[in-house]
Amino acid sequence: MNSKARQDFIARFVITLLVILALNFFLPRMMPGDPFSTVSSDVQGEDVVIMTEEQQAYYYHYYGLDLPLHEQFVLYLSNLAHGDLGKSIQYKMPVINVILLHLPWTIFIVLCATALSTVAGAALGTISARNRKSGSDRFMMAGLIAFAEIPSFLLGLILLLIFCVYLRAFPLAGAVTPFAQYTGFIDYAMDVLYHAFLPILTLSLAQLTGVYLLTRNTLITVSTKDYIRTAQAKGLGERVVWTRHALRNALLPVVTRTGFVIGMLMGGAVLVESVFSYPGIGSTLRAAVVGRDYPLIQGILLVVAISILLCNLLVDRIYEQLDPRVTE
Repeated sequence: MNSKARQDFIARFVITLLVILALNFFLPRMMPGDPFSTVSSDVQGEDVVIMTEEQQAYYYHYYGLDLPLHEQFVLYLSNLAHGDLGKSIQYKMPVINVILLHLPWTIFIVLCATALSTVAGAALGTISARNRKSGSDRFMMAGLIAFAEIPSFLLGLILLLIFCVYLRAFPLAGAVTPFAQYTGFIDYAMDVLYHAFLPILTLSLAQLTGVYLLTRNTLITVSTKDYIRTAQAKGLGERVVWTRHALRNALLPVVTRTGFVIGMLMGGAVLVESVFSYPGIGSTLRAAVVGRDYPLIQGILLVVAISILLCNLLVDRIYEQLDPRVTE
């Protein structure tokens, strides 16, 4: 990447980050209600006296909610510049501690789902491209396209009913077995995978079709190139031609899409984690939105946004290694 391209990238990164900071701050405050009026009424709208007016006034002042909106925004940016994400209203602890408690679970299922959907989608796309226009190719394409129309939360509910309720093969909730006594790390890891299997499977299936179609269509395009014909004319085996020459070039757009897949999976994790009661950052964000926990909402959205930006940056670096022409 030359100096001009690097400067353009840094400028876009800074502008994107500023937009994210503004959205993180203003969007939660556009929702009806506030953290204290929300907990002071029941679902029928009848007032339930949980806090006195003096107590509410104290907490409004403590969290800076009594300040004008622009002053709150300046205070938010000032605290953020010092590495302070604020204190969660619901958890009564620093936001960063809440995030560090739940984020690893989401990172685990998102990375596993990304790897699974990418490998499976690339494999199915390769098989379909090698057998294009055949009955198996048409059947696979039609099935996966129809499957892609199922929303991730509905797919999660279907898997939950089948495997958890009827078959009782997997747990209904949680990330580990409560009060379990583990004999070692492998025993603990197996329990974690046992609880995370269905959330990972749901997220993977939600993104499988996109990777499959991209791999298939790119391989079909690549297979018509001159260097593929040259490799075939040299007498190289079909497997070598497809894996060493065609697939390597076809994977470039798949790698580029990986950054977007991670972003979509982070968004999909909010609903999927709620379906499976998985204690990740998605279910924590949902609870924060319901409780109007402004500091926690801001912190979670900021961490997720920065994670997606860093993933895209990493994908760009990987792309440069796979295809050095992009650095020229």
